[in-house]
Amino acid sequence: MRLLDKVALVTGGAGDIGAAQARLFAGERARVVVIDLMEELGHGVASGIASGGGSALFLPLDVSEERDWEIAVRASVDRFGSIDVLVNNAGIYQTEPVEHVDAILWERMMAVNASGAFLGTRSVVPVMREGGGGSIVNVASTTALVGSHRGGAYGASKAALLSLTRHTAIQHAADGIRANTLVPGPVETGMIAENLASEEGRATSIARVPLGRLAVPSEIAYAALYLASDASSYVTGSHLVVDGGLTAR
Repeated sequence: MRLLDKVALVTGGAGDIGAAQARLFAGERARVVVIDLMEELGHGVASGIASGGGSALFLPLDVSEERDWEIAVRASVDRFGSIDVLVNNAGIYQTEPVEHVDAILWERMMAVNASGAFLGTRSVVPVMREGGGGSIVNVASTTALVGSHRGGAYGASKAALLSLTRHTAIQHAADGIRANTLVPGPVETGMIAENLASEEGRATSIARVPLGRLAVPSEIAYAALYLASDASSYVTGSHLVVDGGLTAR
């Protein structure tokens, strides 16, 4: 009952991690708004929550579009009356090194991963302020903290969330709004399926993690639950690393 009577928006809610968050939040008695462009999967997550006795709404929206955020906030408030939690979980992934990232890929990565979180944050702040506060959770990645031979645009887009979180936390602490960043390590999801497709690729990914395994989506969801709930009522402007020890090396 850690989110009893709270309204939680989860972007990327049709994906592995987002769906795990949405289901866990609903199990903790939140009313959940699932936001994603994958309509069939998104409807499936919301209907599954409803059939289990929970309350959920699916919105097929693009987080990089300002107009879509206006729709999301209005629909959430019309349906549930408030917004107490926002999890900026939506993201796209790439593995091209910096030299091979073209401007189009860079702009799209920033639009979804960074601007999507910015637009979501800006959109919910007035509603949260009016309701007496709330919690914003920005889902980044360990690539925001350390470099690697893969990627570049992805890590840069996720690193932007660390700064966005800190500024949001400072600027809205007096409004009772907390903002924190969740920083997962490698998680067994479809997003990195290509990396894990071969035995060598999987072994390489696991070898980076001191705990000797990849995370599963529910482990990231429980960390998000902590930051979303009043259990973290004195935590703001921070980042919570859930990476099996990867960045401790």
